Amino acid sequence: MSDETTGTPVIADAPQTVEEKVAAATEREKIEEKVVEVLKTIFDPEIPVNIYELGLVYDIDIADDAKVHVKMTLTSPACPVAGSLPPEVKAKIEAVPEVAAAEVEVVWDPVWNPSMMSEAARLQLGMF
Repeated sequence: MSDETTGTPVIADAPQTVEEKVAAATEREKIEEKVVEVLKTIFDPEIPVNIYELGLVYDIDIADDAKVHVKMTLTSPACPVAGSLPPEVKAKIEAVPEVAAAEVEVVWDPVWNPSMMSEAARLQLGMF
């Protein structure tokens, strides 16, 4: 199903049946997978690891109207890309055809630390 005015896919309008709820959840999962793929293409310029594997992405929420809300942090409040990285994340998520819109919220709680990195990121950086 898609929005007739924009052509943007719409997951479902208030699913009523179990089947509709399952279909909506499945569509949200597919969108989340595509969003994660995109996040894995965005790198912190000071660390040669993508922001997803670095553990900078805390939450991805996909609404029934295909709007995406991401909570993320930066390695520090003084991060040199604090002004440019969140807009880059937003733009790249919004480039996913199934996404209607994206909002990126930068949060500082919990404070990021290296233990939040994935095992793959720690291996890549030789942190074992």
